Amino acid sequence: VMLFILLLLFSSALTHSLRLLFTGFLGEEKWMEFVGVAVVNGFEVIYCSKNSMTAETRQDWVKEVIQYHPTYWFTNECRENQSLLSLNIEALMKSFNHTKGVHTFQRMSGCEWDDETGEVNGFNQFGYDGEDFITFDLKTDTWIPTKPQAVIFKQKWDNNREALYRERNNLITICPEMLKNFLNYGRTLLVKPVLPSFYLLQKTPSSSVTCHATGFNPNKVNMVWRKDGAEIHEGVNRGEIIPNNDWTFQMSVDLEISSVRPEDWERYACVFQFSDVNQDIVTKLDKAVIWTNKERVQSSWVFFRSGLSKCYYKCCTSI
Repeated sequence: VMLFILLLLFSSALTHSLRLLFTGFLGEEKWMEFVGVAVVNGFEVIYCSKNSMTAETRQDWVKEVIQYHPTYWFTNECRENQSLLSLNIEALMKSFNHTKGVHTFQRMSGCEWDDETGEVNGFNQFGYDGEDFITFDLKTDTWIPTKPQAVIFKQKWDNNREALYRERNNLITICPEMLKNFLNYGRTLLVKPVLPSFYLLQKTPSSSVTCHATGFNPNKVNMVWRKDGAEIHEGVNRGEIIPNNDWTFQMSVDLEISSVRPEDWERYACVFQFSDVNQDIVTKLDKAVIWTNKERVQSSWVFFRSGLSKCYYKCCTSI
């Protein structure tokens, strides 16, 4: 079954993405901190910060991209977005009647590319304090406000036709070109499909059973609990898909079992599926394979519960 799924994955088209995330933080000190990162297929490849407004990387293979395809474009993006966020965040705070506390102004832009059809989709949006603020519409080449305070930005930015042209060109020309460069050099890490390992975990005999999948790639997957072959939602808590340090992903789905009779356990199964493959990987709910020993469970829990962070429209805090 595993070999069959791998063959299907290799023969399936993949949609790849390049996302540029920029965040400005303004606190009580009244000076803005800034960080930017470029993310390919869910993995950080290059970054910049207020202390170093040039593109840097922690990945050796990315250095080859920089060597043959200089990342001046990202350095320019960092400098332009640092200036843009810095110039506007205090005005935004005033428009929302915010005078104290830490506030964030963020931008996410980039593109998705289908390696089979060649279709490209671009996106460009801003968020303030964790909520959508204004979005660029590629169909009309106009800005769409999602907050009343964003209307003044729309009026100003829509009147700058040269800037609108640059936005479109960045999203549908420059971004896909850079995405393909990253994919060419990092193909074994960013493109190669990898099947997951599965674990059933339980802290105590009365706690939920966690179905944990780790080490898979790509990250377009679905994982659910089923009873008698039908997906269930009651008593199920689905976690987020999170990147590992080895360029793969992990996720977990909890099942509340306090009301499940022991003789009914065999009716339940954890089901994992890649989005582009109509083939299930099934893990039966079986006490014999659950990690229930305290020491074993604790070490496993730390593996996928601690030290994780999420940064999209949130202020990069640990969970």
